[in-house]
Amino acid sequence: MIKKIKLILASVREYKKYAILTPIFMIGEAAMECTIPFVMSLFLDEIERMGFGINFVALLPYIISLVLMAMLSLACGILGGRTAAIASTGLAKNLRSDMYKKLQSFSFENIDKFSNSSLVTRMTTDINNTQMSFQMCIRIVVRAPLMLLFSIIMAFISGGNMAFIFVGIIPFVVFGFLLIMRLAMPIFKRVFKRYDALNESVQENISGIRVVKSYVREDYEQNKFNNASNSITKEFIKAEKILAFNNPIMNFAIHTSNILVCSIGAWVIVNSASYTIDKEGQKVIAWGNLTLPKLSSLLTYGVQVLMSLMMISMIIVMLTMSVEAVRRIAEVLEEEPTITNPQNPLYEVKDGSVIFKNVNFKYKDTSEKYTLENINFEIKSGQFVGIIGSTGSGKTSLINLISRLYDTKEGEILVGGKNVKDYDLDTLRNNVAVVLQKNVLFSGTIEENLRWGDLNASMEEIIRVSKIAQADEFVSGFPDGYSTYIEQGGTNVSGGQKQRLCIARALLKKPKILILDDSTSAVDTKTDKLINLGLKSQMPDTTKIVIAQRISSIEEADLIIVMENGHIDQIGTHEELLKTNKIYQEVYNTQTKNGGKE
Repeated sequence: MIKKIKLILASVREYKKYAILTPIFMIGEAAMECTIPFVMSLFLDEIERMGFGINFVALLPYIISLVLMAMLSLACGILGGRTAAIASTGLAKNLRSDMYKKLQSFSFENIDKFSNSSLVTRMTTDINNTQMSFQMCIRIVVRAPLMLLFSIIMAFISGGNMAFIFVGIIPFVVFGFLLIMRLAMPIFKRVFKRYDALNESVQENISGIRVVKSYVREDYEQNKFNNASNSITKEFIKAEKILAFNNPIMNFAIHTSNILVCSIGAWVIVNSASYTIDKEGQKVIAWGNLTLPKLSSLLTYGVQVLMSLMMISMIIVMLTMSVEAVRRIAEVLEEEPTITNPQNPLYEVKDGSVIFKNVNFKYKDTSEKYTLENINFEIKSGQFVGIIGSTGSGKTSLINLISRLYDTKEGEILVGGKNVKDYDLDTLRNNVAVVLQKNVLFSGTIEENLRWGDLNASMEEIIRVSKIAQADEFVSGFPDGYSTYIEQGGTNVSGGQKQRLCIARALLKKPKILILDDSTSAVDTKTDKLINLGLKSQMPDTTKIVIAQRISSIEEADLIIVMENGHIDQIGTHEELLKTNKIYQEVYNTQTKNGGKE
């Protein structure tokens, strides 16, 4: 756990000076607060000795000292609060930035280890808890123990052996607090998992709101959210009921100690047998040099001792909550990307040729069965290659390996004649453009979305690739054209329009290899053919790999790879496969004869 805490504290960085200054200010505040009651008792003793002949000049040093100490305590408290706020918010800012940067470096394999809802919770609730705990650590964790220590010391100085009353009651308070924390800690740990479930419910409902409404499942989703929310509420209520015993224990300890101090102190002061006369003729109390002013300061120190204990108990509870938050944050920061750049990467892709040599792949090392097994084929630069197969046959898994979204477990993949693991990741992925099954557009204009492919592309180039992707016609029909605003997730354009915009975005990268993963499924057959014709005529040097469910999308391909259960069943042209491959024949017959005609 210490290693994880060090990892989190490393994110303080430029706010380190504020984190160091805060404990210094807290030391000053605690010292002043513990000294003021003692000086006040001396001040009252001096007034008592003067009787009716009060000499303000003699009292002036005490008054000035009390004012200065009060001002210094106030200043230290204000400055400590300010520096603690800056340091803690700075830590939270850096943690969010570090986590977000780490997520960007993750491979798909890394991302698969965390759920989306869990990552959201870690970057919001967990970081907020860590921020509050860090602020408490550099303020109260320093202040409370110092107040406890200083108050006990000053209690012995003021009240002598009377201070043992507070020392004796401390074990009782500590035992009560430990019992409360032992019961409350497991509850707080469970709450974080409940937060994940709550965020998951919200995320699923928002992303699938159209499905929810189309199936009239609003009440079901509302109940699902209420169950997750009520679960958190019940856990917190249960924990707060336990923590509520803090106040009764503290009040009992304070009142008991006050009664004992007042009773015994009054007896000591009044009982003449309890003191002796020293050489200077002063009364020396057997239980300390006790007077009414010092008895008053002793009561103040007693309250400070017990309140310090209460603060320490609350700190421990808060730290218990943050320990789980720290663990979850560190889990993300400690995760090492499974795909990284080689030591001496290649920064140039010669051409768009692709070769698979004895490739075996599975998503988890613990999996018994390979997702892809014994994959061997060669694609020459500039070829148009189609991939077809049933759902779950491994088509998407295969193309994900080309751009190193995942890494092979066995065998090797060559792009441009070099192993993909030898390339700089940015170089490889800039030369291998992938339009995935799930098309994603970001909030912003159409032009801004397309410029993801090339930030410096001219408007003429944007229009050119849009025409190839058959997107220019409908974009030009919008009142604002390429300045049309796209809502988050592309909800204000149709599925087919979204696919064509994503294809245009990929073309703008001018890739050596273009991969379309069933990316024309939402467009009509005519548009699909126009897109393929445009790709062949306008991008002859680019290798085009198209995953399709419709044979019409790939029948003009130079090669067609038929996949089945993670294996390559056969490779050939459309005509060859129609003659020799049963799987291809079945798909073709289904789509052209038995009611499945396009």
